[in-house]
Amino acid sequence: MRHPGRFRSPALLLAVLALLAAPVAAHAANDPNALVTPPSMTAPPAGRHLTGNRALAIADAVPKIVKLRREHPGTYQLVFTQGSSNWVVNTFANKTKRWIGTVTIDDASGKVQQAWTGYQAVWAMTRGNARAFGRSVNALYVWVPLCLLFALPFLPWRRRPGWLQLDVLVLLSFSISLAFFNHGRIGLSTPLIYPPMLYLLVRMLVIARRGPLAEPLRLLVPVRWLAVGLVLLTVFRVGFNVTSSNVIDVGFAGVIGAHDVATGKPIYGGFPANNSAGDTYGPVAYYAYLPFERTIGWSGNWDALPAAHAAAIAFDLLTLLGLFLLGRRVRGPTLGIVLAYAWAAYPFTLYALASNSNDALVPMLLVGALLVAGSAPARGALAALAGLTKFAPLALAPLFARTPVDAPRSRVALQRSGAQTLALYAGAFAAVTAVAMIPVLYGGGGWHTFWQRTIVFQRDRRTWGDVPGTPLTIWGLWFLPGILHTLAQLGAVGLALAVGVWPRRRTLAQVAALGAAVLIAVELTTNYWFYLYLVWFFPFALFGLFGRYGARPRREPLDSDDAGATLSAEALRGGKQQLLDPVGA
Repeated sequence: MRHPGRFRSPALLLAVLALLAAPVAAHAANDPNALVTPPSMTAPPAGRHLTGNRALAIADAVPKIVKLRREHPGTYQLVFTQGSSNWVVNTFANKTKRWIGTVTIDDASGKVQQAWTGYQAVWAMTRGNARAFGRSVNALYVWVPLCLLFALPFLPWRRRPGWLQLDVLVLLSFSISLAFFNHGRIGLSTPLIYPPMLYLLVRMLVIARRGPLAEPLRLLVPVRWLAVGLVLLTVFRVGFNVTSSNVIDVGFAGVIGAHDVATGKPIYGGFPANNSAGDTYGPVAYYAYLPFERTIGWSGNWDALPAAHAAAIAFDLLTLLGLFLLGRRVRGPTLGIVLAYAWAAYPFTLYALASNSNDALVPMLLVGALLVAGSAPARGALAALAGLTKFAPLALAPLFARTPVDAPRSRVALQRSGAQTLALYAGAFAAVTAVAMIPVLYGGGGWHTFWQRTIVFQRDRRTWGDVPGTPLTIWGLWFLPGILHTLAQLGAVGLALAVGVWPRRRTLAQVAALGAAVLIAVELTTNYWFYLYLVWFFPFALFGLFGRYGARPRREPLDSDDAGATLSAEALRGGKQQLLDPVGA
């Protein structure tokens, strides 16, 4: 951590990541979950014992399906083979054409392995397979120690617990929802997401309003212990990724998209059947995989995908490094170590890493935007890149438009007016967006295909058939009225616009808290939500919580970006405008 310059060589970084990812390489294999229509319903396919008609008869005798067909007269069914030993029979409602039931049958024994109805028929991820995401990261012997390590430094030894301790517990409370999710209890897991999200939304807004605190951040253990723990946790995380993780469809999509870009194929509208919806992200989500796909390669199949492992490790480590540098810049090495340690110990960041998804790319770019917050063009460029990954960060564009008062700025930047700063920010944002979209608009599928495969697809995600939403949000699980969903989305848009002007003067920690609030508001109102999305706002929440401690107020001349009085930290807590020490403790 003391010598980040040693890792400035992209070639060296790629070589290290390739070496780490090499043990996960495996022989190419086709997707084992692909459904194939049998050539005949009356004769067993080659190498199988059952016929399609026999599989259909077995499925029709399952009590769940009997009840389902009684409740939905006129249903129809489709029969498939799956892999080398299974049959799958899917049931559809005749009028709405929606998928309402599925049965999996073992070919050798003729026994029913699984039978699902409702949203669990459509959404396989809701059936309770804990190993589908991150494999053994869900094991109690991994998850519980990480929770303890995350909370331990902030325990209130010999003093009364405060808001910070509650904040830490709330961040960990998503584990309860995940536990129900892993057991297929979606009726409990989905509602349990919302109380901690709403708490954090309000808490981040309160922190942004109150601003910095003069009191120091009190830790239970010496900072040097956290530094040692940070090193050990980092090694553990990389090793865990290499030996005990899997690549979900999101990481696979990154490799496919990078390969398409490198070989001149359209990104959107041409993904393979085993990841047909993988082209739903912004183009930057695929560009970011280019160095890894080009260096390590791809077999063309959904195999071990070492390039996806290397990319996930890189996104994770660069986010960790960015948090350290950000904390060190604002409050010195102590805060840098605290932020990096918290990222490494938080179990949901390992969940994302062990799933080898692209979700850590979002916080990597957003932390980078905070690091360069003193430069309007650089801030605009990174804000645009973050927005062109998963689209949700586009809501932060108004927030990043203004320069935080404690962001280091050059003498030239200090002399610019607010209008000039805004113009530079907007110009860089627009320029980067235009450049990133060139491969999409010219040879990458075109604007219409891009729009349909990304924005429209995300907007119209369905549970089954004609019902909007998904069972992973209360909007789809409870079939809430559309007007409520629309009002909630308008509220999120209003918040994103409001933080562009409120508070009038803000520190980096306040910007982080506001950014976390905006991202949480967006996540609360989407049609689809998953636990991997916690890492989007987590670094902002960390910096908002911890970065406000230890500010030492002082008087200094006002720059031309804002106007107002220079007051103390005590005055800020009283709601008055002020400037704060840009260096801190």
